[in-house]
Amino acid sequence: MWLVDSSVGRKVIMSISGLFLIVFLLLHLSVNCLMYVSPEAFGLGCEFMGTPFVSAMVPVLALGFVIHIVYAFILNARNLKARGKEKYAGGSKTKIDWAAKNMLALGVIVLGGLAFHMSHFWAEMQLPMFLGQEEYSRVIESGLPLEVNGELVAPYSLAILTFSNVIVSLIYIVWICALWFHLSHGFWSAFQTLGVNNRVWYTRWRNIGLIISTIVCLGFISIPVSFLLGILG
Repeated sequence: MWLVDSSVGRKVIMSISGLFLIVFLLLHLSVNCLMYVSPEAFGLGCEFMGTPFVSAMVPVLALGFVIHIVYAFILNARNLKARGKEKYAGGSKTKIDWAAKNMLALGVIVLGGLAFHMSHFWAEMQLPMFLGQEEYSRVIESGLPLEVNGELVAPYSLAILTFSNVIVSLIYIVWICALWFHLSHGFWSAFQTLGVNNRVWYTRWRNIGLIISTIVCLGFISIPVSFLLGILG
């Protein structure tokens, strides 16, 4: 099959799965930013993320990550084999972005950060629901409220518990910085692979990618920073 057997096909799969993950990041960020509205608004956003339609996206998202990661390793291994002992742009005058040369390493950091993030939020919110267990166990143990005036605020309480820890917040920020480098290169590279590109749009996709990556990453970073500075909490 062309998509699986050819180098171009594998890059197409990488591009499509990567763009899908960017869309999910934008949705996730939109919900996170509801923290700035109120704990109740964030609770409603998390309830929306738990609706059947969005919940059905979780296994699709997981599959997208697995495909993206597996193909990243496959492409990287084939590129190393093809180059042999030659390194990036050994005799070429073409400047290669730092992010382009380190996409696999950045991806591994992003993957580690994702696992860390899921262990603090998904494992406390959605996983217990799937297993029929009690949700928000850390919130319950801490004594922070699950509801206020009948409105769910447990997700906000969980965020307080998580980001009041300086080490956790710093790890989260480092993760998002690695994500910025990965996205800023991956976005325009995906459109280049898909052929939606020319001499004019090359620059435009790069700039659009930088804007989207910066908005996404600054948005995510603002959450732990706001808790550490007392803006949220």
